Amino acid sequence: MKNLRGRTAVITGAGSGLGRGTALELAKEGVNLVLADIDLAGAEETAAMAAAAGVQAIAVLTDVAQPDALEALRDVAEARFGPIDILMNNVGVLTGGRPEDLPIAEWERILNTNLLSVVRSIHAFVPGFLARRSGHIVNVASTAGLYAYAFDRGPYAASKAGVISLTEGLALYLKSKGIGVSLMCPGPMPTNVGKSLRAFGAPLGVRGPGADYVPVPPQEAGAMIVATIKANGFFVTTHPEPLFKRLRARLEDWNGFVERSAADIAADPNYENRQ
Repeated sequence: MKNLRGRTAVITGAGSGLGRGTALELAKEGVNLVLADIDLAGAEETAAMAAAAGVQAIAVLTDVAQPDALEALRDVAEARFGPIDILMNNVGVLTGGRPEDLPIAEWERILNTNLLSVVRSIHAFVPGFLARRSGHIVNVASTAGLYAYAFDRGPYAASKAGVISLTEGLALYLKSKGIGVSLMCPGPMPTNVGKSLRAFGAPLGVRGPGADYVPVPPQEAGAMIVATIKANGFFVTTHPEPLFKRLRARLEDWNGFVERSAADIAADPNYENRQ
């Protein structure tokens, strides 16, 4: 999808962070925008910023955890702009706690919001893409879904690992039908995802993927996504060098990788380091 001007994109989680950053980069390309978020004020702010770049943009109050939300979003988008060209599934919420402290209800909340919302989005939008034999889908997962560097965000990591597997399978199905599929696995960046965090059990420190992961501004990550859409690429990440270094090490010796990671956590006084 090399020429984006005049096309229409739907972005969930567009009120801040990566959703906003990608929206502003798409606006530079002349893409009209449907900006969905549970934070309507944030989505409206993004829409105003995008409109300043000369495109049409609307904000839509959307809770992707609700069963019919994605169909409703599709209907609003198509009523305003007609057929949708680009879909970006970008919502993510967090929970925190040791595995034995996390309630089943939290697992259900995270999986419903982070993973099943993507499934519902596919059901809502893919039939239209298939009918036109065109379009591009971007699913946002996380470095946390590619390898474990902590144990207190199990539901989030599992949900994002599910998005990764789902997206790869979707690409196998849709590529031959003229529909592009991309997977974004960002590392650290300043976003509002922490506002969704609910913590359970005794306090824990925050453990990231590694000190060599320097946070990337959301709009810079958004530019990576736009470039991937234009190139019809599949995988994009904000931190390729540290990520691939760890994935190669795990591939070569998964047993050793887990042993070393567990030892690092046990030696980290700012994380748990207590029995």
